[in-house]
Amino acid sequence: MMDVEEKQLTQEEKDDQMINAAFEHLLNDYISSRHRKKVDIITKAFNFARQAHKGVRRLSGEPYIMHPIAVAQIACSEVGLGSTSICAALLHDVVEDTDYTVEDISNIFGAKIAQIVDGLTKISGGIFGEQASAQAENFKKLLLTMSDDIRVIIIKICDRLHNMRTLDSQPANKQYKIAGETLYIYAPLANRLGLNKIKTELENLSFKFEHPDEYANIESKLQLSSEERDTLFSQFTSPIETALQQMGIKYEIKERVKTPYSIWNKMQNKHVSFEEIYDILAVRIIFTPNNREDEVNECFKIYVAISKIYKSHPDRLRDWLSQPKANGYQALHVTLMSKTGQWIEVQIRSDRMDEIAEQGFAAHWKYKDGIEEEYTEDENELNEWLRTIKEILDDPQPDAMDFLDTIKLNLFASEIFVFTPKGEIRTLPAGCTALDFAFSIHTFLGSHCIGAKVNHKLVPLSYKLQSGDQVEILTSKSQHVNAGWINFVSTAKAKAKIQAILRRDNRETQREGEDILNEFLKKNGFEPTVALTDKLADFHEYTKRTEFFQALGEKIVLLGEKDIDELNGKNKDDNSNSGWRKFVPFVGKKKKEEHSRQDLFIVPEKFNRKKPVYIAEENIKQFKFMGCCHPIPGDDALGYINNKNQIEIHKRACPVAAKLKTSYGNRILDIKWDMHRKLYFDATIRISGIDRLGMLNEITQVISSQMNVNIHKILITCEEGIFEGTIEMHVHDRENVKAIMENLKKVPDLKEISEIM
Repeated sequence: MMDVEEKQLTQEEKDDQMINAAFEHLLNDYISSRHRKKVDIITKAFNFARQAHKGVRRLSGEPYIMHPIAVAQIACSEVGLGSTSICAALLHDVVEDTDYTVEDISNIFGAKIAQIVDGLTKISGGIFGEQASAQAENFKKLLLTMSDDIRVIIIKICDRLHNMRTLDSQPANKQYKIAGETLYIYAPLANRLGLNKIKTELENLSFKFEHPDEYANIESKLQLSSEERDTLFSQFTSPIETALQQMGIKYEIKERVKTPYSIWNKMQNKHVSFEEIYDILAVRIIFTPNNREDEVNECFKIYVAISKIYKSHPDRLRDWLSQPKANGYQALHVTLMSKTGQWIEVQIRSDRMDEIAEQGFAAHWKYKDGIEEEYTEDENELNEWLRTIKEILDDPQPDAMDFLDTIKLNLFASEIFVFTPKGEIRTLPAGCTALDFAFSIHTFLGSHCIGAKVNHKLVPLSYKLQSGDQVEILTSKSQHVNAGWINFVSTAKAKAKIQAILRRDNRETQREGEDILNEFLKKNGFEPTVALTDKLADFHEYTKRTEFFQALGEKIVLLGEKDIDELNGKNKDDNSNSGWRKFVPFVGKKKKEEHSRQDLFIVPEKFNRKKPVYIAEENIKQFKFMGCCHPIPGDDALGYINNKNQIEIHKRACPVAAKLKTSYGNRILDIKWDMHRKLYFDATIRISGIDRLGMLNEITQVISSQMNVNIHKILITCEEGIFEGTIEMHVHDRENVKAIMENLKKVPDLKEISEIM
């Protein structure tokens, strides 16, 4: 008995040592920062949180208090926040996980800390129904609390970063959910707040957990090419250093290597291999200006000096000095041709600009004459963004998916600057239209807009604006919002307003549609029920009841004999409706086997969602292979339990899956393949190159003879000596496709090969 107690005591001592060391590290970092030294209140918050979480452990096995300390450490060292934020970070889980209330926090630590802790608690808490999107609801609350104190969202991002750093202890399905919502919501949020370093790490960690093999492969290639990059960096920067020294500039030159996630992203979007990405290396010049007011001019002086050494690319000069990005980012980017014939991007920024680039709006928290940390005028852009989001939140609550999409438009946007007729400057997302501009000024102006004058020339609503355009909106009282507008507006505000107006207009049509359906059912001897409505909606390929009613009201769908047969179960289960059926695999070269919905596996109530689901030849027909991403064996895949408790299979990188992970994370499953190359699946590749005699024969020889793969369909067009086309094949798995593409690269004059997802 004594031995057990001694061992237990030893473990407690080890825990105490670890906790004390972590807190001491936090305090030392805080003391060495610029912030006013309020060590007492931080120590008080630490002791309070330690006591509150006593005896609780995380999934990784470490004491729970290590998590709040780690979040506070990130807030302090990596973001640069002060004592108020550090205390709030230490206390951020106390109200949610223990019996203490916000009032308790307020009484002990003051109203400001309590307000931030309350905001963080509101984000995490709440009980939502199975159909509701817990994450979307959390996100709405997150955005609403931001208006009270922006530090709420910054600490939440710190919290998410630590959770991502310790995600190994979670089961795979949870990893996909958390990584998915991180990539979908938190990385763009961090980017919008200028937390570039954190945004980059969040993206990389998400990529690592969702695509571990791809991540490891890119990491390995980066390691192998590091020596070559270091040589290029030192050769390229040596003459630049000489020039800067001659100018008497105090500087630092850093090597910036593209991250595995951004490399992978480029490989996917541009359909290129790792070896074909030329901008893996970039150079960052960070200087300390002699005069803070003259730092913009110094950036340009450095640019002039280095462009005398290397030839600059005329189309790749990016000036974010005079007009910074909406997240506060300032720098001058120029692309130079190195002596070895490679284009290298050089980023020129002052030490102040570098701090804002790394820490974003948090870098504006400065002490002024001993006053508690305050916001500064530099946050005007951020406040404008928050106002836009508040307007979106004020509308009738949209569908969870629509809401996340709408917000994402605002998170990811890069900016252009346009002028009103009176010369006032407006910041808008790149790619926005005249109609977006109209809605950005006023909803009435947008909803009655008939056209615009851009630089005094008449243009349509869909005209895409450029930086520097002067825009005048033309309206008519007889104009009404058109459903087609949603297809060309790009700002969150315009999309939200159009959808709100259309929803209002559609309600009457939907009511008419519902009346038509009820009348039809009664006339044919059926009692109108939700189940019958869903059955007919599904038969006509509508996933939502409201969409089905709308189609009925607009007379797009006319009910008849086939609907009665469907209700009576007389329709044969052909492949006329259900986009997923065509992706069911087939054996050998036989025609694809169709199967009925009754074959599909129905997830029971007490199903263990933490365990992986294995897909094998014997059970493959029990799952729905979705047409949005066309997954085949070998793909990084996940399962999604839909509203009918069937399991849908998606690629983890699928855009639809990205929304599902974010909105319905509790329904995500880990999928493993247990296939033995007996079945065949469809795969399509796109090819292009220089046309010559025998080219098509060589391509088909590689696929059919060398690889022994059956070609299903070829479409080739040729114009002015350049050919392009697609090849549909029957393959066993993703490795098959990769091997075919690698072999095709050896065919002379075949220049581009990519897979169509």
